[in-house]
Amino acid sequence: MATDLEAHVEAPGRDKLVKEVRKKINELGITYIYYQFISITGRIVGKGIPADHWERTAEKGFQLVYGSTANLFIDRHGNYIGYGPEASELVGIPDPETFCQLPWEPRIARVFCTCFRNREEDENPGGHLTSDCRGNLRMFHDEFQAKHGMELRMGTEPEMMWLKKGEDGKPAGGFSKPYCYHIDQFESLRPVTMKVLEYARAMGLDMIQGDHEDAPGQLELNFQFDNALRNCDRLTTYRQICAQVAREFDLIACFMSKPFMGVSASGCHTNISLWSGGEDQVNRLGHDVLPGMDDVFNHKVGGENHFMPDEAHHPKKPGPVGLNCIGGVIDHLPALTAIGCSTVNSYRRLWDTGFWAPVYADWGYQNRTCGLRVSAPGRFEYRAVDSMMNPYLLAGGLLKAFDDGIDRNLDPGEPESRNIYDAMEGGKEVDKLPLTLGEALHRLENDDVIKQAFPDEMYRVFMHYKRDEWEKYLATVTEWDVETYIDCLP
Repeated sequence: MATDLEAHVEAPGRDKLVKEVRKKINELGITYIYYQFISITGRIVGKGIPADHWERTAEKGFQLVYGSTANLFIDRHGNYIGYGPEASELVGIPDPETFCQLPWEPRIARVFCTCFRNREEDENPGGHLTSDCRGNLRMFHDEFQAKHGMELRMGTEPEMMWLKKGEDGKPAGGFSKPYCYHIDQFESLRPVTMKVLEYARAMGLDMIQGDHEDAPGQLELNFQFDNALRNCDRLTTYRQICAQVAREFDLIACFMSKPFMGVSASGCHTNISLWSGGEDQVNRLGHDVLPGMDDVFNHKVGGENHFMPDEAHHPKKPGPVGLNCIGGVIDHLPALTAIGCSTVNSYRRLWDTGFWAPVYADWGYQNRTCGLRVSAPGRFEYRAVDSMMNPYLLAGGLLKAFDDGIDRNLDPGEPESRNIYDAMEGGKEVDKLPLTLGEALHRLENDDVIKQAFPDEMYRVFMHYKRDEWEKYLATVTEWDVETYIDCLP
């Protein structure tokens, strides 16, 4: 019986794609390739290999220590997170359909990879590496489609801040003023924005709109929604692009949720819907010769949107599938918060409630005080999420919540039209989201449905990493401690 690794390499049609990549390598003059996968925190890790070795690497893969899925970082006790030095090395197998040239260095391309256990492991050799969040999402999505006949499509709104760099290399404030939607401040960042757009279009992102948000240097540049895996890959690519543009302009591309108090944080509102049918269409984005494989430029269009209102019963309310999915998300929102708000700093955003950060597990139409809102007919905006999140983990968690909502026929109740704070003053009881990373991890630990999005080793590695992050914070004396207590007695 073939191992998971062998089945992946020998999948129908993959050999043809491998040969098409060789044609692209020759056509574009590629000499080097970044083989990249995603760590549990959303970082891009991997190896660089000369393009001469494409065919062999496509078949055999490359090896890297298991601990790279946890950034190869150590905990506060000096132990490597997730995997020790005695662990085997994973095998990364490139997914040829994701091959794309880097527009800022045309000699280099990147390709996303799926990770497997080593072929020589005593236990489950060549099996899927369960700490590979991208590989997990593909499997979760396939399972959901097979069970329900629907796919998840996502659109993300990645807010981030462009910060000036001081002489010491550290942040020296935002580049622009905190004036929301002001074209003058948007224009001040025009050279940066145009370079980001140029690189994004070259890597398959169909950019649709953007604006200046209400924090210093804060921009939101959005791209077209698509199926869950491609959307996650594009958000990862967008972050990679912003990091490169920051190097070119000697700025800092900051995806930290809350670098400044008293102004808005960087959220990453995630618009979600379930579809059946439709087809992939190549969007060339102005390219005569595509600088990557067709799938990088594909977008899913058409089909039936199962979140659309059932107008026979209500002109605005989503149909039965949509309501069940809202019910699933609301029921599991506290545990999902550990994924969408995944850092200690994330909870600065939830505490600073004057800036529309959602802290209650409720839903409504165009109601930004709720954790989930119907932002337009046929889609929901998941709001308890910031720009530090790992999109692959979040998509996996949402699929598990949807599945549970559909299976249990969950009813989310009536949508809340009032400001949630006014509703609560009027006597409404609403579950509050966790307000610290430690509390969110506790809620995740006690939610068996959302824990399914962390199979086997993924849960162990994620909890090791995040509990250590929380403990490091608790064990740290901050400037606030000193200023508050240094002369408190006598």
